[in-house]
Amino acid sequence: MSHTHDHQGNMDMPHDQNMPMIMNMVMQMNFYWGKDVTILFKGWPNNNLGMYILSLFFVFFMAFGVEIMSMGPIMINKRPIGIIQSGIYNTLRMVLVYFVMLAVMSFNIGIFIVAILGHGLGYVVVKFRELVAAETTTDSNGTDPKV
Repeated sequence: MSHTHDHQGNMDMPHDQNMPMIMNMVMQMNFYWGKDVTILFKGWPNNNLGMYILSLFFVFFMAFGVEIMSMGPIMINKRPIGIIQSGIYNTLRMVLVYFVMLAVMSFNIGIFIVAILGHGLGYVVVKFRELVAAETTTDSNGTDPKV
């Protein structure tokens, strides 16, 4: 099979009778502003400003959730049920991680910014909770916690 290049240097893919045509599928490969974006699923947010704003909130809360879930479940015991619950928890966290990554791969600046803000705010919340827990431990024991 041979590949040809058009006048802009883009490579034309060879046509095969058995392969469906995907030529009208264009993927943005640089950062850009705007509501005209596809995030995670075809037709979403469908070039609709309201749905784009909703998708910004969705990506923000997914990124925020990733950081909150990074605290990890507290495994009180090592029985099989505790290990299974931990595995499910970590799997769900990784699904969120990959969804955020795929959303950012849309190269939309708005999506990129809300993903960073979600991760940042989630991290601050996690560290704040750890600080409060450490101070509570210090107050009840009368000693400094290990940081």
